Amino acid sequence: MAVEYEPSEELTGGAWYSEGKLDKEFITVLRETCLKVIGMMKVATVEGIHDFLKKRKVVECCTSQQVGEILNSMVLDDSIIEVKSTGLGEYHSIPIGSVCYRIAVGVTSGPKTIGPMASIPCGACPRISVCTPDGIISPKTCVYFTKWLDIEF
Repeated sequence: MAVEYEPSEELTGGAWYSEGKLDKEFITVLRETCLKVIGMMKVATVEGIHDFLKKRKVVECCTSQQVGEILNSMVLDDSIIEVKSTGLGEYHSIPIGSVCYRIAVGVTSGPKTIGPMASIPCGACPRISVCTPDGIISPKTCVYFTKWLDIEF
């Protein structure tokens, strides 16, 4: 190949390769940084993360497309989740329908927590609104509750 020509990314591997080998260290650092940025922002877009990385001069060689590739790999690894903005609450600064990313439940440090109502059958019961202690539908007659406790009333 002539010196004045630069080989295409298909031949060199692009930004993820250094000297013909996959640059795992660079990818790991970029993934960890993206996770920290998403954790700090709560909800982030590819452009928002890319702008943050450029302003802080964390990485100067990455394009927003490459940041998107990193985020897609993190979605596949269940580190983060991809959602669409509703424009409400945490999404108020992001246009409605825009793709954004959040940290997946359980990725943050600490044990996973389950809501108190999710751990008992009543939390998912479609008849909870008519369930009363002395009614036709009650904890005494509930087959799910009995099975959950593994006792007979």
